Amino acid sequence: MILPVFKLGTLALKTFCKPIANRLKKEAGLHPRFRQFIINIAQANHRFTTNMQRRIYGHATDVAIRPLNEEKAVQVAADLLGELFVFSVAGAAVIFEVQRSSRSEARKEEQRRQELDAMKQTDEHLAREVEHLKQKLAELEQLAKGRGLSGIFHFRHAHDTQNEKIKST
Repeated sequence: MILPVFKLGTLALKTFCKPIANRLKKEAGLHPRFRQFIINIAQANHRFTTNMQRRIYGHATDVAIRPLNEEKAVQVAADLLGELFVFSVAGAAVIFEVQRSSRSEARKEEQRRQELDAMKQTDEHLAREVEHLKQKLAELEQLAKGRGLSGIFHFRHAHDTQNEKIKST
């Protein structure tokens, strides 16, 4: 149940982030210093990906790589910036969800621990009660041995005799 809701939430988050990312792309090409910064990033990214592709396909990597033209570099960097923004927001959402889930699990674990402690206390109390009852039973057995079996069965008769003596005096 949680996974489909999470996927739907992630999709909604990406959908809401797309217009913001598009605005970032548009503004990125307008400011001169920022434009030069993203062009440098785009050129470095181009060199890196080209070298990686050459290594993967087994081509020579010591060949000079032609840089992208300025407009293409701005477009690539703006796309990279937009995607980076979307993934950053999605990543932050995932981290938030993991932390929330972790806190929830910690609360559940604490509740389980408290319940276990309560059960242990109840168990200890019952063990003490059983021990107390065993002692009483042992005392009764000692008393019964002292009187014999007839003393136990005639307990009421002896009690009635004492009551009659008290009444007669």
